[in-house]
Amino acid sequence: MKPLKLIGLAFGASLALSTTALAQDITVAVAGPMTGSESAFGRQLQNGAEQAVVDLNAAGGVLGKKLALQVGDDGCDPKQARSVAEKIAGSKIPFVAGHFCSSSSIPASEAYAEGNVLQITPGSTNPLFTERKLWNVLRVCGRDDQQGLVAADYIVKNYKGKNVAILNDKTTYGKGLADETKKALNKAGFTEAMFESYNKGDKDFNSIVSRLKRENIDLVFVGGYHQEAGLILRQMRDQGLKTVLMAGDAMNDKEFASITGPLAEGTLFTFGPDPRNKPTAKAIVEKFKAKNIDPEGYTLYTYAAFQIWSEAAKKAGTTDPKKVMDAIKAGEWDTVLGKLSFDAKGDIKLIDYVVYKWDAKGNYAEIEPAK
Repeated sequence: MKPLKLIGLAFGASLALSTTALAQDITVAVAGPMTGSESAFGRQLQNGAEQAVVDLNAAGGVLGKKLALQVGDDGCDPKQARSVAEKIAGSKIPFVAGHFCSSSSIPASEAYAEGNVLQITPGSTNPLFTERKLWNVLRVCGRDDQQGLVAADYIVKNYKGKNVAILNDKTTYGKGLADETKKALNKAGFTEAMFESYNKGDKDFNSIVSRLKRENIDLVFVGGYHQEAGLILRQMRDQGLKTVLMAGDAMNDKEFASITGPLAEGTLFTFGPDPRNKPTAKAIVEKFKAKNIDPEGYTLYTYAAFQIWSEAAKKAGTTDPKKVMDAIKAGEWDTVLGKLSFDAKGDIKLIDYVVYKWDAKGNYAEIEPAK
């Protein structure tokens, strides 16, 4: 088997594409936070992309050509994401799996649309991503207005008559998820006792924790990423609070448990049914395990994005992004996540969020399936 060709691309870096790769291969890309506070999720995306390209090449490639993979690092920063997207588009790359942070995927998608690049995000859940009528965007994950409903349903059923707070980190993802959860709670007749924001990157949450204590909060829902959520949890426990912390899909990485240690026990989050447990993913999961990689979180979602693009390109007989997009929206695709199809906006025709709980050993498991 030929070694996987990886071509690096970082913000401010020159585009390092060899003429050999351009002549002999189809270059595709994966982009996300390969560095910075959300790099755990960037690793998930890169792991999924690398394995997908290896497997596709082993099966003969796409349209008789091998794939070369370019990796773009956006650092979960909107301006950096736009720069990465412009470089990918300028290199005439037909497909990118990315980005992760919604605040990156949304501005990047505009550059991809202008530059004729088909974009499938494995993990950007803000509804706006697919609500702008762009021709080139798809996502293989759900939306925050869907997981907000699942989170709210769990809270209403399990915390009726109790005090609930909602926090958010002011980001496109975090505030969006907090707003959708609040909206669903309020529609169900449940009013939160507290709604407050903080800044992504904050380390000291003692003032917020003190207010949680004064308000006698039983559960706090955090619209934000795992780094800050982990610190909030630790500082709650430092002040003697037994308040349950609940969050969204950005908690789906073992790095959260490395921040909290055994204090993670009882923490809740929403995410799709664990793809590692699906029969359609069994063989691929074994390949990851053989490399000592846990394909958690959005790893297999990224793998699925490459499966969909490659099969649609074969069906269309071309890598032309617009023709491949037409093929994708007209079909149903077998992936490691199961069969997937898309609506006109580019969202999957499936709502499958569930609730997970962390244990003291740094593991998480589904506790309640979505309806």
